[in-house]
Amino acid sequence: MAVVPESARHTAVRRGRDGEPLVREGEVSQETGTAKRTALYEAHVAAGAKIVDFAGWAMPIQYSGIVREHLRVRTTVGLFDVSHMGEFMVTGEGALDSLERLTTNRVSDLDVGRVQYSALCYEDGGFVDDLLVYRLDDGYMLVVNAANKEKDLEWVLGHAGERTEVRDASDETALIAVQGPRAQPVLSRVCDGDLEAIGYYHSANEVVAGKRALVSRTGYTGEDGFEVYCDLDRARPIWDALMEAGADDEIEPVGLGCRDTLRLEMGYALYGNDIDETRTPVEAGLLWITRLKKGSFIGRDAIRAAKENGPRERLIGFELEGRGVARHGHAILGGGDVVGAVTSGTFSPSLDRAIGLGYVSVDWTGDIAVDVRGRTIEARRVGVPFYKEGTVRRGG
Repeated sequence: MAVVPESARHTAVRRGRDGEPLVREGEVSQETGTAKRTALYEAHVAAGAKIVDFAGWAMPIQYSGIVREHLRVRTTVGLFDVSHMGEFMVTGEGALDSLERLTTNRVSDLDVGRVQYSALCYEDGGFVDDLLVYRLDDGYMLVVNAANKEKDLEWVLGHAGERTEVRDASDETALIAVQGPRAQPVLSRVCDGDLEAIGYYHSANEVVAGKRALVSRTGYTGEDGFEVYCDLDRARPIWDALMEAGADDEIEPVGLGCRDTLRLEMGYALYGNDIDETRTPVEAGLLWITRLKKGSFIGRDAIRAAKENGPRERLIGFELEGRGVARHGHAILGGGDVVGAVTSGTFSPSLDRAIGLGYVSVDWTGDIAVDVRGRTIEARRVGVPFYKEGTVRRGG
């Protein structure tokens, strides 16, 4: 799901060991005068956050530093504002049929309270976006990437069937993510419900800090955690209550910068970097969210053909064996020739080494290297996740 993507060309705020910025210049700038503010903007300013413009929103990219915040989430608990995400409510008698046609996963598998990772695809199999689908009491909620919200809404509205109502609830919804090994104890101190009863990728209506909210056991970090959806006027009281409740657990507000490094350590795909309209679930290794046998859906025939014919490239994980950090767009070399390209890369604070994802030709099975600013650095293919000690992987 959406974080500060390298492909969005963000503004540099911290530099890695190779001297390159951990976040980069471009679409995200430090000029935030015209950007929309979340309901938690004043809390971020008061906490000394560095604010940047991401996808038209003034968002905190870091507070005390990306590495410190990254390790905070890995060791205790961090608090994210991700209210820039998009939320669409899909209701009506035709909602299920519409979503089965729109998304790649099998929506009929969802009982009330279940959450599903899925994708919207074009007819040629390329990604419109990746998203979460929530089964609610009275319909469904789609949670989409912030930078794609307008495009996604137009796509969903244009392809929803009869007896289906689609409402954009993004501007009336705040979203707070509580992530880390201590997330459940912290949230439990201000939540009236039984968080143990909320399984991974499940959600429930709860009362948090005296406010009604939707609580889901989901996240983008590889650690146990929850995402709390609420009305705008409830966000600050919930945020403040969580900060107070987590004081003994060393809770800290954390920004979108470490959200990117955390997700990359887990090998989670990022739209605009690792998946986009030119890639299919076959190349991206996301056939597990693509139910080709469920019946007709947009992009099914193209994806099935890609699976049967085999892709020309596949997304792989790699670690650099020398000093330097691979970045989006750097060439992946094999036998002296270009055999692919880096899609995401960073220095891993948890592993103390440079890691990355990239597409490599299926015809090349030999050793690889990465061209980092004119320097050839040897690399080795590794499976993902890179970081295998997260509480989600360990089961809590």
